[in-house]
Amino acid sequence: MLQKAQPPSTLPQANDPCWCGSGRKYKRCHKPLEGRVTQGVVGPRRSVPDHIVRPAYVASGVPVRWAEPRVKSADIIERMRHAGIVAAEVLRLAGTMVKPGVTTDEIDVYVHDLTIERNAYPSPLNYNHFPKSVCTSVNEVICHGIPDSRPLQDGDIINIDVTAFVGGVHGDTNATFFVGTVDPASQQLVRVTEECMWFGIEAVKPGRPISDIGKAIETHAKKYRYGVVKAFIGHGIGEQFHTDIQILHYYDERANMIMRPGMTFTIEPMITMGSWQHKMVFDDNWTAVTSDGRRTAQFEHTILVTDDGFDVLTAPGAVSPMAPWNR
Repeated sequence: MLQKAQPPSTLPQANDPCWCGSGRKYKRCHKPLEGRVTQGVVGPRRSVPDHIVRPAYVASGVPVRWAEPRVKSADIIERMRHAGIVAAEVLRLAGTMVKPGVTTDEIDVYVHDLTIERNAYPSPLNYNHFPKSVCTSVNEVICHGIPDSRPLQDGDIINIDVTAFVGGVHGDTNATFFVGTVDPASQQLVRVTEECMWFGIEAVKPGRPISDIGKAIETHAKKYRYGVVKAFIGHGIGEQFHTDIQILHYYDERANMIMRPGMTFTIEPMITMGSWQHKMVFDDNWTAVTSDGRRTAQFEHTILVTDDGFDVLTAPGAVSPMAPWNR
């Protein structure tokens, strides 16, 4: 049986022939892949008990959009508050799994089970045929990373993106975590990305255009010469996972929709050390990575526009009046 060539203990110089035997120079072959996230084995889709209420798209794997009101009723908002708290709690617990040697598939199993324990459905599962219950995006992966058999390595950063469907509505949140000991540059990237999210959230005011959010985020990111990903944006949310509200994380005067009390949407900036552009290098049609292979981080909350500002529906530590243990 043929054995796959393995990298030597001492790597060649840039202009030497690549160790893999391709005949190409090392700098043109495997050198650009050093330190990059490699695609592992994706395990089978997990089942959900019959008593868990599913979103409409689960049966076919394809969501059918409908004209959901942008301004939510008091009943929908109350249910979204509960869904947001469920998502926040699952995300917090998932973060405790993050350590060297743990696979992203193991994190997926934990998120899947935690969500079901709370009588909720993991929204990503079979949304446009996504095969897992959570998105795990490591290092240069911008978003939509599929959990697989790759173990986390000391020094990695990982974004865990959790969405829960319960009470007929979705709650969506994510955060970036350190794996073991992380270098100072990556620590700063993660810190500034979270700050960018909060600057965007604080720009939420009724009567103001949605472009204020992107302006606040981009202004802060530029102070550190970071890039702001443009291809992936925040979105309206409610009874549907994604509605027609689009939240750009960069300034564009054409984003002139006026924020009104009762609107709900996500703010989830993806901030990069280098290029803001993305590419698709895996064969899964989901995983987006930075075009230059440099690291990226992300944070996300589901936001409600109020009469005088905003409310964070996925705030960690909040208590839901709809939770069974509070009745």
